[in-house]
Amino acid sequence: MDLRSPISTVVPSLDGPVLQVLARTDRGLSGRQIHKLAGTGSVAGVRLVLQRLATTGLVHVDDVGNSLLYRLNRKHLAAPAVEFLADLRSTLTGRLADEISGWRIPPVHASLYGPIARGDGDLESDVDLLLIRPDQVDPGDVLWEDQAACLMRSVVDLTGNPAHVFELSRSELTDHLTREDPILNDWLQPSLPLYGVPVPSLLDRPASRARTLV
Repeated sequence: MDLRSPISTVVPSLDGPVLQVLARTDRGLSGRQIHKLAGTGSVAGVRLVLQRLATTGLVHVDDVGNSLLYRLNRKHLAAPAVEFLADLRSTLTGRLADEISGWRIPPVHASLYGPIARGDGDLESDVDLLLIRPDQVDPGDVLWEDQAACLMRSVVDLTGNPAHVFELSRSELTDHLTREDPILNDWLQPSLPLYGVPVPSLLDRPASRARTLV
């Protein structure tokens, strides 16, 4: 899955980013605005895509003064598919959260961080997961290891991307804080929560201070 533009996994042309922009808003946008938000292609290319999509009825065009404003026609039969593809990250977090909620040994915390959370990855990027286990659970516990391994397989099955899990205990998290480890910045913001207590609440110092670690 393209972590920056998930819809491009299915719609690899410029149509994908354009549709993703339109799916995320109900207001009309100009071609230049859509180009800026899509972050790819050219203004002329985006306008050609919008014109073609308008002929299918999937995109409405409103003539407002000297501007043409485009918006997704949410009554179109294809609109639900576009909205689903544009929101694949939320679908992924929901699926993983549901899986973790059924664990026999629940984690203290679970979240996604890195490119998947920042939205700046690509087809080759890892999906990074942070798992914090209870202190009383041994890192070699077979059940815990099986749960984590199943979660990694789920990530690969759901996205096609490699999965990377950073797993530690709550006490080890405190050790990272004591050493002022820069990786704390990755875990704190941005991140996509999946389960348990937020990382800032697990730290002894205020989250705002932890975010300034270098």
